[in-house]
This record gives sequence, C-alpha cells and structure tokens, in this order.
Amino acid sequence: MPDFLKTSVEANVATVWLDRPPVNAVNAQVLAELLEVFSGLGQDDDVHAAVFASTSDKVFCAGADMKGGQERRRTSELDNGRPMRAALEAVLHCAVPVVAAVNGPALGSGLGLVSMCDIIVASEQAAFGLPEVGVGMLGGGAHLQRMIGPHRMRELFFTARRISAVELAAMGAISRVVPHEHLMSEALDIAGQIAAMDPVVVRVGKESLNRVESLPVMDAYRIEQDYTARLRASRRESSE
Repeated sequence: MPDFLKTSVEANVATVWLDRPPVNAVNAQVLAELLEVFSGLGQDDDVHAAVFASTSDKVFCAGADMKGGQERRRTSELDNGRPMRAALEAVLHCAVPVVAAVNGPALGSGLGLVSMCDIIVASEQAAFGLPEVGVGMLGGGAHLQRMIGPHRMRELFFTARRISAVELAAMGAISRVVPHEHLMSEALDIAGQIAAMDPVVVRVGKESLNRVESLPVMDAYRIEQDYTARLRASRRESSE
C-alpha cells in the first residue's frame, strides 16, 4: 500500500489524497506512488472520475524535496528526471478525468502536477509559482505554458513570482475559485457530474483529447471523428 497517497472511491469517484506532511514535498517514493496510483485507476471499472487533493489544510504541494537530491541521483545517474516525468504522465494519461482540488500553494513540481489534471478547482487560499530560477534550477515552464500561454508563463518563470488563484483564474487556467471550506464539495460536484456520464465515452474522450491537444484544429477534429466512429462500431457489435 502507498505510504504518501491515500485513495478512496465513492459513487464512482476516486479521491486521491497527497499525504506527506508537513508540505507534501515530492521525493522518489512519492513519484513512484503517483505512477502506481494514477495508472491503477484505469484498471478499476468502478472509477469514472477522480479528484486529486491534499490532506494538508494549508498546502497542496510545495515542490520537490531538495533533501532528496542524492536519492534521485542514485535512482538514475543518466536521467534523474525520468521518475518525475513518469509521475506527471501518469496524471495526464490517467484513463479517467482528474479534477485538481488545490487548497494552498502548488509550487514547482506541485504546479506541474496540477497542470496535468483535466480540470482545476482552487481555494481562495491557493497560490501557484515556479521558484526554480530563484534557486538555480529549471523546470515547469512547459507545464505552466500549458495553462496560460508562453508570454505570461515567461514573466512568472523568470521572476519566480507566486500568483494567486484569482489571478490565474483570470488567465483561464482555473475552472472555479471557491471559499476554502467549499473546495472539496466543488471538486467532488464536478467529478460527480462526469461520473454520471457514460464511462466508456468519457474514457475514450479523455484519450482523444490527450491526442489532439497540440494538433492543428482540422487534424484534431479528424481524430475525434475517428474515435466517434469507433464508439459507434463498438456499440453496434455489442447489440448484435
């Protein structure tokens, strides 16, 4: 059983809690558990949607555990960033839509994890930022760019400035900013609406959207049409 990720399922919605006090700093074990848990959600037919949250009342994820640098280097001398990429990809390619419930600061790796979710709901206490440049590192620019575009990303990247949930929502990256005490109910409400849909269509739709995101619009639309044809063919076969 994972030590730092807790999972529960209710009404076809899985809630995945990041639980590594005091600030949910990401180390090699957390990355391995993220890969295991989010990949595993796709194997459970009872899971139609997921919420990604924090057990802390003050922080979502403060970023990489800097004390774990030696641990990461031992994991792979040639490519010590691979575990982080695998964890991010597990969230992005989770078979069901993932709703991030961001209760506090999501910094560095924490921002990267949030950016991989399908929908973002944030508490009024949430904040986001990439502190890497300020400590002589790089990373996360591509993930923030996915949320707000290249020019706004570069200003935040090069200044290492934190941005509030309200400001980030104004840039279109966050679906809802809510009072802190309403965060989980809002995230679960969205996940519940998704879970009420046809689970096969939702899973195929998630795969389709991931494939078309960076494509020219008509190429993307052709792929969506192909997925629709596959769904129809599958339903015809099952009804015969």
